Amino acid sequence: MPPFIIAGNITQSGNAVNGVVHVDGWSCFDQPTAIGLTGTLTDGKISLTSVSVDGQVITLAGTISKKIGFPYTLTGTYAINGGCANGEQGNITGFNVDSITGNWAGNLTTAGAETIHWGAQLAQGNASSEGSFGLTGPFTFDGACFKSGTITSGTFPSASFIMGTSVALEIKTDNGTIVFLGTADSDGLIRGSYAVSGGLCPSTGTGYLSPWEY
Repeated sequence: MPPFIIAGNITQSGNAVNGVVHVDGWSCFDQPTAIGLTGTLTDGKISLTSVSVDGQVITLAGTISKKIGFPYTLTGTYAINGGCANGEQGNITGFNVDSITGNWAGNLTTAGAETIHWGAQLAQGNASSEGSFGLTGPFTFDGACFKSGTITSGTFPSASFIMGTSVALEIKTDNGTIVFLGTADSDGLIRGSYAVSGGLCPSTGTGYLSPWEY
């Protein structure tokens, strides 16, 4: 079976651990379904058990470690009891994703190879009950079609949020709405594709944001 992705929010209070995640890339799970997790973290050893989802219960066990200059990482195993994925088991690896609050800038490249410089002051909010983090902030553009815009904050799967490494932006500009769907890559950039609706400059293309180019 190809790898699948688990993304969401996990918090610790003392030795207790709680979270809400989503599973993507597995036909036995519907990605929009929020899956609650509970467990413990003691001396770097973590164990988590999910609520039942269509009769399926996920158990995770592993070790949390940290190297200077790198994110916290999780290595361990998983197993599923009941339902569609009953008996499935294997290895799991994971890492924490830092907040993307800060100044970002980059370029949009239209399908016609036109370049539009854009910049933002992103602010990441607290985790929602769905396990995603809403995004807010203003955008500026250096192009003929757009001059300024404002992010519409939201929760997965709508409007603007980050969940795991998935970044979604809905930007209301002075000339239409830009929807950008991207990934926060390990090299520090956010890369993805966009589409503009409404206004006088409908277009599609690719884009990126960098924390070093503002």
